Formats: sequence, structure tokens, C-alpha cells
Amino acid sequence: MHDLRRIDLNLLLTLQALLAEKHVTRAALRLYKSQPAVSHALAQLRDIFQDPLLTRQGGGMALTPRARGLQQPLEAALGQLNALLHKGEFDASRAVRRFRVALSDYAAHLLLPPLLRQLRAQAPGIDLAISQASREAMLAQLADGEIDLALGVFPDAPGDIKRETLFEEHFVSVADRRSLPPRGGLPLPQWLERPHVLVAMRPDAENEIDAALKAQGLRRHVALTLPHWSASTEVLAGTDLILTVASRALANVASGKALRQFKPPFDLPPFSFQQAWHGRRDSDPALCWLRSVVISCC
Repeated sequence: MHDLRRIDLNLLLTLQALLAEKHVTRAALRLYKSQPAVSHALAQLRDIFQDPLLTRQGGGMALTPRARGLQQPLEAALGQLNALLHKGEFDASRAVRRFRVALSDYAAHLLLPPLLRQLRAQAPGIDLAISQASREAMLAQLADGEIDLALGVFPDAPGDIKRETLFEEHFVSVADRRSLPPRGGLPLPQWLERPHVLVAMRPDAENEIDAALKAQGLRRHVALTLPHWSASTEVLAGTDLILTVASRALANVASGKALRQFKPPFDLPPFSFQQAWHGRRDSDPALCWLRSVVISCC
């Protein structure tokens, strides 16, 4: 306990921001402090931990091994302290908090409009910092304390990641109306012969569609891989491309005259769209509140 006298809570909060942002100026903006104040705090932290914590690497800053090792216990300690001080209560109307949320533009399209309406009405002091990443990167960021919440599909999450299903989803195919038969979709052989569009953060990323085809000894030709759901539908008109995506991604495409949706000609099981967080944040009343708001938006 003697070592605790060498540090105060403000320094720990500054350390949390520095480890998350890996940038003094961004950490200062996050904390509503001046850049010199955060630089001074970093100097104090380096002295306390006898480690540089942040070092220059290329055009930015990188965490030292010691700093990376501090992230998880620091997040856990601050979360428990916050829960202790608030005694499990959270007053959203008076709270001042910034949540880091990772989601795709599919989830952003579905959830951000109703979520922001609720936040502005119920909790104007709550800020969101949105990032986009692959599901593997999201899980790693949750484990490292870089984000508070992730929205996506997480069938193989590790045991320390908590998950909650927001809704069940299914796949549909969509293509230029003029490239399809007058009615219905395409039989499997013709579907496989056509070039396809894949929405993924990485060209080599695993996905449910190709996994289902592989299980049947089948393979499709992916002519275009891109990370944006919204742009994926815009490239279809006037081509022979086929896009197979989650049905809600096409909510605003169904009424379009150029494109038409149809059922994929093979078995694609439905999947759960979830929100995920690390178990060490399970008792954080603020995060519990945010998760409940996300559910209400679904």
C-alpha cells in the first residue's frame, strides 16, 4: 500500500488515455486537458514505472512491453473503482463519459441513428468514438482494453469475452435485375459461374459464405473484395456481379429498380449478431447501461 502514495487517480486516468490513444495530443483531447499537462503527467508516469511507456516508432508512437502489460490490469482496476464509487448506479443524464465502440458500417447503418437519438435525448454527456476492424481485431482490442464494446459476429470468442445476441440475421443475394431470370434467382451452377463481391476487412478473411461452400466441396470466384457494405451494392448495377450479404444491409436497396434480391441457392444457416465486451468490464454500471441502450435500438 505504501507504493500507492506515489500516484494519484488523475495520473492513472491519464495513463489509461495514453495507453489507449498512443498519442499525447489525442489523450489530452480525450481528457479535456492541455497537451503540456498530459506531457508532464507522462514524465511522472515514466518515473513511477521506470519505463518510457511510449516510444517513437515510424511516424507515430508505440507502447513498450511494460505498457502493454499495464493495459488489462489498469482497465480492470479503474472499472472496479468506478463501480465501487457509484455503488452500481449510473445516472446517464448527468454522466460525462466516452465509450470506444468497434463496429462495421453495416452495424453503423443499422444502429447508430437510433443509438445517437437516444444518447442525445437521455445522456448528452456521453460521447462515442467509433472504429472499424475485423472480428479478430475487435476481440484483440477488447482483450487489450483498447475498446469498450464491439458489435459483430463472434462465433469463436475466447472465454473471457462476454457476448449478448442483439438479433438473428440471414443472408440474401442481390444482383442487377437485368442479369437475372424474369422470376426467382439463380440455380447453384449459374450462381457459382458468376463473379462475386465479398465484403471483408481483409481479402483473405474467413467468412460464413465461403465456409458453407467449402463444406459442400464448392468454391466461388470472388472478383471484388472491399471493406464497405454501402459501396458493395453500388458496384452491382450494369454488371454480372453477385453480392451475398446480411439481409438488413439491403434495407434501402429492396425498392430499387436496378437491383433485385433472391435467396442463395444453397444452405446458408442464419447467424447471431452480437455485442461483445471483456469480462473484466462486466460490472461497470456505465457500460451495462450502454449495452441496454444498444439492445433497445435493435
